[in-house]
Amino acid sequence: MEKKSVNRDELAIALENELQVNRFRDYCPNGLQVEGRTEIRHLVTGVTASLALLEHALELGADAVLVHHGYFWRGEDMRLVGHKYKRLALLLKNDISLFAYHLPLDSHSELGNNAQLARLLNFTPTGRFGDDDIGWMGQVADAALRTVGDLQKHIAAVLGRTPLLIGDPEQTLGQIAWCSGAAHSMLDRAVAAGASVYLSGEISEPTVHLARETGVAYLACGHHATERYGVQALGNWIAQQFGISHQFIDVDNPV
Repeated sequence: MEKKSVNRDELAIALENELQVNRFRDYCPNGLQVEGRTEIRHLVTGVTASLALLEHALELGADAVLVHHGYFWRGEDMRLVGHKYKRLALLLKNDISLFAYHLPLDSHSELGNNAQLARLLNFTPTGRFGDDDIGWMGQVADAALRTVGDLQKHIAAVLGRTPLLIGDPEQTLGQIAWCSGAAHSMLDRAVAAGASVYLSGEISEPTVHLARETGVAYLACGHHATERYGVQALGNWIAQQFGISHQFIDVDNPV
């Protein structure tokens, strides 16, 4: 039986509408970044459009790749040389499309990285904060998790990575704020929103001091580890909507 397919440009329009791409001021173009063949039957998703991911996608016979971290970031070298040439050459020579969604995929209320973290970690969302409402606020739904140390162990079990904790592990859990990926620059807004615990992917040197001085416990859970789930949810949504096949490839990244 022949696989179902979706037109490349039809898919781009559907994703633009679902993710409300035009609502965001982003650091890169969201949507179709590299144009490949017109019909898509097999979609591969991953966190970052690295050469390793693209090579896996080629081996699997992918017509298109969809990622959270694509190309053409603001301020980067525009020349197509070195690793950039190798990545783009693989896509172009093999007629594979590349779709990328950054902030829109962090924010989406059901398919986004932050929504998926809430589902996985058993958080009950209560609100949003930050530019474009990227950050999420909520409570831990599991009554057995009472302290920051309990939450650290819970996150380690779910994400497969022990978070770096800045703060007192015996601190009682209160209002929790979270934002996947880097997001360390959003700590001050989480504090202003009333958070007692903040969770993100990364932490910076000055953020350590801010966390200590405000008394907000900080859990740095890994950029890759916190952003594996939105792109999977989006890929599954596409497969359900259009009847095409989808496969997520997790290229290990310790950061």
